[in-house]
Amino acid sequence: MSVSMDNHLQTRQTIVRLLSSMASAKEISQYLKRFSQLDSKRFAVVKVGGAVLRDDLAALTSSLAFLQDVGLTPIVIHGAGPQLDEELSAAGIVKQTVGGLRVTSPEALAIVRRVFQSQNLKLVEALQSGDGRATSIISGVFEADYLDRDTYGLVGEVKKVNLAPIEASLQAGSIPVIASLGETAGGQILNVNADFAANELVQVLQPYKIVFLTGTGGLLDDNGRVIDSINLSTEYEHLIQQPWINGGMKVKIEQIKDLLDKLPLTSSVSITKPSELAKELFTHKGSGTLVRRGERVLQASRWDELDLVRLRGLIDSAFGRKLVDGYFDNTKLKQAYVSENYRAAIVLIEADDGRTYLDKFAVLDDAQGEGLGRAVWQVMREQNPSVFWRSRHGNAVNPFYYSESDGCLKQEKWKVFWYGMDGFDEIAACVAYAGRRTPTLED
Repeated sequence: MSVSMDNHLQTRQTIVRLLSSMASAKEISQYLKRFSQLDSKRFAVVKVGGAVLRDDLAALTSSLAFLQDVGLTPIVIHGAGPQLDEELSAAGIVKQTVGGLRVTSPEALAIVRRVFQSQNLKLVEALQSGDGRATSIISGVFEADYLDRDTYGLVGEVKKVNLAPIEASLQAGSIPVIASLGETAGGQILNVNADFAANELVQVLQPYKIVFLTGTGGLLDDNGRVIDSINLSTEYEHLIQQPWINGGMKVKIEQIKDLLDKLPLTSSVSITKPSELAKELFTHKGSGTLVRRGERVLQASRWDELDLVRLRGLIDSAFGRKLVDGYFDNTKLKQAYVSENYRAAIVLIEADDGRTYLDKFAVLDDAQGEGLGRAVWQVMREQNPSVFWRSRHGNAVNPFYYSESDGCLKQEKWKVFWYGMDGFDEIAACVAYAGRRTPTLED
C-alpha cells in the first residue's frame, strides 16, 4: 500500500472515530453548514497552550486535520510556557515574573526565539506528516512596543496585527500556525504573552469561535466537574462571587467576558481538550465549557407584556408545528421566561389545583448548543420550587429532562416529568392532568 493511501485511510479512520463519538448526523450537518457559510478567517481561532503541545500532540493534530478534512481551516496560535521554563532553567537563567509576565533579558530572548521556533515547527511537521496542510508563521503578525523596558526587559505589548501572512495561508487552504512573538517597527523581536496575543488577534478577526485547548478540558466547578456552559448575561455576577472560584479561574472568566464584550453576539469561547475539539464544535451537547455573552432573560406574568408574534414564531419554529389558533386567548399565563431576542422561552401555566405546569419549552435550532435554553431554564427553576410537564416519546430534549427532574412516569403517548414533589397523591394528580390536557400544537 502506498504512503498516500495509508494517509488517506488514516484520515478516514480519524473522521469515523470522531464522528462516532458525536451526536446525530443532523446536528453535525447543521454546524458544518453554519461554519462553512463564514468567511474562512472568521471561523475559529484556536489557542494552544505549551503543555498541550508537550503532552497531547497526537490528539491535537488529529483534531485539527479533521477540521481541514471537512473543509474548515482554523487559525492556530500557540504558547510554549513549560518548554521555556525547562530551557531557561537548563541555561541557568532564573525565572522572574512580575504580575504574571515573564521578565525577558537579551540572553533569555535568544532562548525564547529558539523554543518558539522549535515548538511551532513541531506542530507544523506533525500536521504535515498526517497529510495536513500547515504554514509556520514565526513573525510578521504582531507589531509590538516595549511594555515597560525597565520592569520587563524585552517584553512587548501588541500595537498592531498584520493579517497578510494569515490570509496568504488561508487562501492556500493551509492552517496558519502562529507563534506569539512580536517585533517593533524597527525589527526588534519581543516576547509577547500568548493569551494577550490571542486576544489581540481575536479582536481584529472577530471570529465565530474562540477555542482554548487545555489539559483540564474546561472550567471546573467546586466538585471538579467541567461546567458545560456559562451565559454571562445571566450568570457572570453570581459566578465570580462563588468562594470556590480561585484567583486564576476568576482572571480567566474576567478575560473571557472582556473579550466577548468586544465581539459580535454570535461569537463564543470554548475551553476543551484537543481530543474533544470536534465534539465541542459539532454537537449541541459539546464537551468542554462554552462561554457566551448570551441574552438577558425577560419575565412576564401577562401575555400583553410580550411580543406575541415573535413568541408564536419561536414556538412554531422550535417545534416544527404550528401553535393552535387562540392559544394566547385561551391559556392563562402564570409566568413566561423569554430570552431578549426571542430565541428561547419557557411558558408556565397554573394547573386546576394551583400547581405549576410547564406548557412550552422552546429553543430555536440556531440557539441550540449555545447554553441559552439552559440559561432560561435555570432562571425559571430558581423561582419555581416545584413544576411538572409532559413530553412526547422520542423528543430529543428528553435526556435533559431526565437530568433536571426528580422522576418520570411513562404513559402511552407522553412521558410526565416533575421536580419538587414527593407525595404519591400529588404526583398522581399531576400525571392525570398532563394526560388529559388537550394538545396545543397542530399535528
